[in-house]
Amino acid sequence: MQIKLDSLVKEYKNSDGTAVRAVDNVSLQIPENKIFGIIGKSGAGKSSLVRLVSLLETPDSGAVYYGEKRVDNLSKKDLILQRRKIGMIFQNFNLFTSRTAGKNIAYPLEICGTPKAEIAKRVKEMLALVGLEDKENAPISTLSGGQKQRIAIARALSTNPDILFCDEATSALDPQTTRSILALIRDIQKKMKLTVVMITHQMEVVRDACEYVAVVENGKIVEQAAVDEIFANPKTETTKDFLKNISRDETQSDSQRNVVCWTTGKGEYELFFIGEATGKPVLSYVCRNCNVDFNIYAAGIQYLAEVEKNVGTMLVDITGDDAEIEKAIEMLNKENVKAQKIR
Repeated sequence: MQIKLDSLVKEYKNSDGTAVRAVDNVSLQIPENKIFGIIGKSGAGKSSLVRLVSLLETPDSGAVYYGEKRVDNLSKKDLILQRRKIGMIFQNFNLFTSRTAGKNIAYPLEICGTPKAEIAKRVKEMLALVGLEDKENAPISTLSGGQKQRIAIARALSTNPDILFCDEATSALDPQTTRSILALIRDIQKKMKLTVVMITHQMEVVRDACEYVAVVENGKIVEQAAVDEIFANPKTETTKDFLKNISRDETQSDSQRNVVCWTTGKGEYELFFIGEATGKPVLSYVCRNCNVDFNIYAAGIQYLAEVEKNVGTMLVDITGDDAEIEKAIEMLNKENVKAQKIR
């Protein structure tokens, strides 16, 4: 299901009575049957935005549409029915410790008045979906963090929702478990044809799971695009900062490891290699055809799992006379390498 946000505004009051605009005139379209990331630093407004999108709060102004239907102004009864078509998973799992894994999955079905036989069948289906068939009767306290999140995912999907919201769903997990959970979400999204919205402060989550992303700063959307475009051609300083601080993944193969070692104040140009260009000797080709030299300060490759594409980044100086440098940049562009002057 497509989600459309139209000029959303949300303000909160500080303890001293002053107003803070957490969501500032946000308009956004989230395509159906895709994994869409919303990324921002702490305090940027991403959590406030998702509370509006997921109907947990009402905007002060603006509108939220699911498909062609406006949903932010529903009656209490209709709002309850609409929320049943939404799944949510959270950083801290929010599971009932007094219930077994299976009973946690059953809970939203019980609220909906689903017959017991159907609940029992659905619980087993959901456990199989997340790879925990043998944990139906396990107390929550006996599960690992990754298993708890899998149970939370199964619970969120038990009512067969149209939309799944993931609010910092991997922040409490170690890197290896995070990758397994993201792979599970990608797999489930394709099987169930869900619209998935992932809220995060980690660019690694965007890289490993999302196809599209919006960057939030001071309550506004400052940049949005397909993930490969964001990695290949970031336009705002906020996005560039996220990319510069992305962590290394030591478990990936050398061909997929993001080994960018960013330096401060070095490199006049930033080069972005897209797709097949990451595996070609493009700089050698340019040097042979232009009277220029490249001095490389940092380089590396990010593998974008959802779009199955590599995007390379390199910080360089290009030396030579102005005409040859211009010629070299034109040649780089033809070879699918974007050159951006950064100082």
